[in-house]
Amino acid sequence: MKTHEINRIRPFSALIDACWREPYTLQRLLKDAIAGVTVGIIAIPLAMALAIASGVPPQYGLYTAAVAGIVIAVSGGSRYSVSGPTAAFVVILYPVSQQFGLAGLLIATLLSGLFLVIMGLARFGRLIEYIPLSVTLGFTSGIAITIGTMQIKDFFGLQLEQVPENYVGKLLALLQALPTLDVGDTLIGAVTLLILIFWPKLGLRVPGHLPALLAGTALMGALALFDHPVATIGSRFSYLLADGGRGQGIPPILPQLVLPWELPGGDGKPFSLSWHTLSALLPAAFSMAMLGAIESLLCAVVLDGMTGKKHHSNTELIGQGAGNIIAPFFGGITATAAIARSAANVRAGATSPVSAVIHALLVLLALLVLAPWLSYLPLAAMASLLLMVAWNMSEAHKVVYLLRRAPKDDILVMLLCMSLTVLFDMVIAITVGIVLASLLFMRRIARMTRLSELSADRGRLVLRVNGPLFFAAAERIFTELLARSEGYQVIVLQWDAVPVLDAGGLSALQRFIDELPAGKRLAITDIPFQPLKTLARARVQPIEGKLHFYPTLPEALAALDG
Repeated sequence: MKTHEINRIRPFSALIDACWREPYTLQRLLKDAIAGVTVGIIAIPLAMALAIASGVPPQYGLYTAAVAGIVIAVSGGSRYSVSGPTAAFVVILYPVSQQFGLAGLLIATLLSGLFLVIMGLARFGRLIEYIPLSVTLGFTSGIAITIGTMQIKDFFGLQLEQVPENYVGKLLALLQALPTLDVGDTLIGAVTLLILIFWPKLGLRVPGHLPALLAGTALMGALALFDHPVATIGSRFSYLLADGGRGQGIPPILPQLVLPWELPGGDGKPFSLSWHTLSALLPAAFSMAMLGAIESLLCAVVLDGMTGKKHHSNTELIGQGAGNIIAPFFGGITATAAIARSAANVRAGATSPVSAVIHALLVLLALLVLAPWLSYLPLAAMASLLLMVAWNMSEAHKVVYLLRRAPKDDILVMLLCMSLTVLFDMVIAITVGIVLASLLFMRRIARMTRLSELSADRGRLVLRVNGPLFFAAAERIFTELLARSEGYQVIVLQWDAVPVLDAGGLSALQRFIDELPAGKRLAITDIPFQPLKTLARARVQPIEGKLHFYPTLPEALAALDG
């Protein structure tokens, strides 16, 4: 697929390419159905666990997987992506839900959807290629560390009245709460985690999430025989019944159309929709959009490598935006393409976005049929599930490889991004990481620009400039040239290896020409197209007896000798 076709905005491109331009047969539908059911089984517990980790009741994770999953699959640009709540968002969503409540979280999600649509329309889809690996590894590993830390409380059944917002405070509070450890919760968490770790080694096609959660629930039942209660979804979460009473766990109803600003705000108080509130939510919404764009496009790139197909990046951003705009009106929180679920979708034999739609329909069916049973899931088992997600997200093998083999600059960027994500904020980490990586890259490129001596005789110095003459290198090069040209009346510079001349390089050149002593001449030869265009645009003209331009080095030497 050509670059201009990838950059085009083609609404519903994944669905059209997979189901219209290619014949969609009954055999393909069967493959999509199997893949959709497989991914749905994985998505149901994950969606609930991620909603809980984000600070909202578990049903809102299911609403997200269902509504956003359908909208993004139909309108996006990656035919194999499966979208829903993901672990990467937890570190952003949790503080928003604590401060602004469910209403604020849904409004921030809606705003993030608008940002994503704008990014897609502005054709920012290919900009993902300009984010260095050290930055993405740094902030994803930092997010994984934060998520893993957040699961310690439920994994061990610790009693904490209030969880501090900053990471160091969280760690201290968890350490102080260790004496409240619950043996039952810890046992359930450990058994669930061990099954999740060792299940893939059995080589079975059944996802490990299901047997792990079933084992954790069975162990909870065994503990109940000894009158040892453990925390479950039903014991922590409740919902309002039609008669005014309260039900425990997850309501067995489909997502309802709601206005996000009419839902409860922080501490259950009514939400106040105002310019001040929107301004306070904008930074979080922008963070959600940036992370959603990065994760969805990274996922699409991974899937392209697995399948040999090509995604449409700008259409994918618009699809992600549409999903995050529509989902909040049905109680859905922030969604993006989930790499693990999407990869499972491909491995299960998916052929089109229909599989993602079927996965979303299975989630809706689970809401109607399985809601009472899902309420019995132990929170310690859900914490184990998220610990496994955090470990997979950390990509520890890539981190170790980078620490062992990468240049020191990349290691510094990765560790800084990781630390800033854990201690402060993902947006700060990405911003600082990209700026630092860019500066270090420019320093590396600037050091590659150098002067090579070709000849020096009869009062004439001939040098070749190797590398770009841009702002980070030009000043050093012309300062060095000034020192090396002492005692020579004619300086000849061959520019055939100068790919770029920018404003900084042009300024340094003009300053060098102005500082040339009377009687000393400068000749420049073999100028490539871009530097020649820059010189022409700046109207740099030959100066009689001082500055000369020649097409080639031999012509310059012949003219100067004459």
